[in-house]
Amino acid sequence: MAPHTSEPSVEPAFTLAVLDGIFAIHRLPPTAEIPAEILHQSVFSVMRTPQELSLLVPEEVPVVADKTEPGWRGLVVEGTLDFGLTGVLAAISQVLAAAKISIFALSTYDTDYIFVKADKLDSAWEALRQAGYGLRNGAEWA
Repeated sequence: MAPHTSEPSVEPAFTLAVLDGIFAIHRLPPTAEIPAEILHQSVFSVMRTPQELSLLVPEEVPVVADKTEPGWRGLVVEGTLDFGLTGVLAAISQVLAAAKISIFALSTYDTDYIFVKADKLDSAWEALRQAGYGLRNGAEWA
């Protein structure tokens, strides 16, 4: 019996958009209070585990943290991603890994966010464009 072969699945074309602003990623003790100020930001992320409390917030938001990694820019996959889709974040991260660009990835119910260091945004943009991704932003990227 011949082995079963199948055509590789083709990922739909995705468009990524650059988020406004520069972000910082903070690490706090696992029992730390979540600073109320971050809850008023248009984009933020909070993740608590038994080992840490991680926050992603606009860089200008003051946070007292054990460790802080400033200078991140965000890319968002536009639209709503169906939960049946596979490999979306993996494919994007592979493109960026091949370009030697480190990422901080987050997913929400609807979509995926990829953060890259601000000084790598141009390189990330070019790598994604060459890989066939649609890219969108205002006048900064025209």
